[in-house]
Amino acid sequence: MQRRHFTLASTSVFGSLILATYSQAYALSLGDLSGISNKDASTGLKTALEKGALAAVALLGKTDGFFGNPKVQIPLPGFLNDAAGLLKTLGQGKRIDELLLSINRAAEAAVPMGKDLLVSSVRNMSVADAKNILTGGETSVTSFFAEKTRTPLSGTFLPIVTRATEKVGLANKYNEFAGKASGYGLVKKEDANIQQYVTGKSLDGLYLIIGDEEKKIRQDPIGTGSAILQKVFGALK
Repeated sequence: MQRRHFTLASTSVFGSLILATYSQAYALSLGDLSGISNKDASTGLKTALEKGALAAVALLGKTDGFFGNPKVQIPLPGFLNDAAGLLKTLGQGKRIDELLLSINRAAEAAVPMGKDLLVSSVRNMSVADAKNILTGGETSVTSFFAEKTRTPLSGTFLPIVTRATEKVGLANKYNEFAGKASGYGLVKKEDANIQQYVTGKSLDGLYLIIGDEEKKIRQDPIGTGSAILQKVFGALK
C-alpha cells in the first residue's frame, strides 16, 4: 500500500505500524518496518507501557518518591496551602510541616498497591485502546491509565492514605473546617477532605510519571534490555 493511502497524516510512523492491526487493508510496507509483524508491534506497545508503569511505581513508591520530587510533591490542599506562611508565623510551623510530610508519605505508601491493576490494564488492552494511545497526543498514556484504573485505584489508595494521615491532628481539624466551608462554596469540593485530596493527587502523580517513563523507553529502546522493544522501537531510529 502506498503512503498516500494513509489518511492520518499526523500519525507517527509507529502509529501507522500499530494501526495495521486494526484492518487487513493496512499492510506493513514502511521501509525498515516491513519485517515487523502486527503481533510484534502490538507486543512492543504493551511491553513499553507495562515497563513504564512498573518503573513509575518503583520510583514513587518509596521514601521521598513524592516528597523529594518537585514534579509530583503533593502540596497542602487549597486554602491551607495559601495560609501556610501565615500559620508558620503564628507558631504552627511544625504542625504544617508534619502534615505536608504525612500526605506525601501516604502517597508513597499507597502507590505500590496499584502495581497489579496497572499491569492488568495493559495486558488486557483492546485494539481501540492502542489506537487511542497512538493517536491521542502526549497525554494519551496518562488518559489510558486514568480511564482504566482511576476508580478502582482510588478505592485501594483511600484507606491507606486515611491511615497515614489520621495520626496528624491537623488533618482532622482541616476536614472539619473544610467540610463546612465547602457548603458555602469557600472550598473546592475536591479539596474538602484531605484524604480524598491526597488520593487524587497520588494518582495524578502516578499517571504523570508513567507517561514520562514510557517516553524514555521510546527514546532509548536499547537501554531497556528488552529484545521486543529494541526490535519495534529500534526500527524507528
